[in-house]
Amino acid sequence: MSIVDTISYELWDKDPEAFANQLGKNHKNTGFCGIQDHPIPEQMVSDSIDMFEEFFALSQDIKMKYFIKDIGGARGYTPYRIETAKGAKHADLKEFWQTGRYLPNDHLYTKYMFENIVAEEVPEFKKTITELFDAFDSFGQQLMQAIAIYLGLENDYFESHINEGNSVLRTIHYPPVDEDIGERSGAHGDINLITLLIGGNKPGLEILVDDNWYPIDTPQSTVVCNVGDMLERFTNNRLPSVLHRVTTPSDAVKGSSRYSIPFFLHPNPDWLIETLPSCIDDDHPDLYPEGIMADDFLQQRLYEIKLL
Repeated sequence: MSIVDTISYELWDKDPEAFANQLGKNHKNTGFCGIQDHPIPEQMVSDSIDMFEEFFALSQDIKMKYFIKDIGGARGYTPYRIETAKGAKHADLKEFWQTGRYLPNDHLYTKYMFENIVAEEVPEFKKTITELFDAFDSFGQQLMQAIAIYLGLENDYFESHINEGNSVLRTIHYPPVDEDIGERSGAHGDINLITLLIGGNKPGLEILVDDNWYPIDTPQSTVVCNVGDMLERFTNNRLPSVLHRVTTPSDAVKGSSRYSIPFFLHPNPDWLIETLPSCIDDDHPDLYPEGIMADDFLQQRLYEIKLL
């Protein structure tokens, strides 16, 4: 039995409040929740993984054409052993590609967001990745409505704060490893509001609950939604950003590639993260008395994980 409970998204249409309460309670207990019957097409995910298998199989010289230094991995390719979990001594054993929101050239947020990059060697690259980004973005905004309801807010509370957020879709490739390395990705919390994860085609994801590591054992078709550091801060730690990692639990997993696709839902860059008043009381004093702009928070964390 998995420590992470799974709920059906069909409940959202039938009883939004019941769905919101289940999602919120799961997040409060473990920081994570599995969601079945979600609106992201399985074929779209499969096609995206196939496409990125093709990209990551290209020569390193070709892939490095799409690596841009000094942008924190925000767009394009980030090579193997670059990102490092906060406080960790060793870099993660992964390479990845990130795609963000497409903005008009004259948009206010272009000063915060970088232009997307397209891998010319892979057919249908832009179309495939843009469709998947949009599907995740739409689903994530719906889940933020449920989180608002759970927090006692109007269901559209977050709408104007996330409608043009600096969200990123990351496709991760963990190459096969020969040595017994234990962790492919070190223990970390996510930076953003919520993360939606799909496509983990091999076991290995674990979460830390009560000082013990537990595997997340959900079907590949299930979206795993977890709380990020920004939402933890906003809720005064009522909804926790729980540490998680990627391990190599068996020789079979160690000797094969692992792919996963997390979508990191970020707020608009100029959103001021201030503690929600309803999450403050005598027993829970404000842990974050000074607000911080979302982009400033992001830049701090990118520096800490050695992407800047």
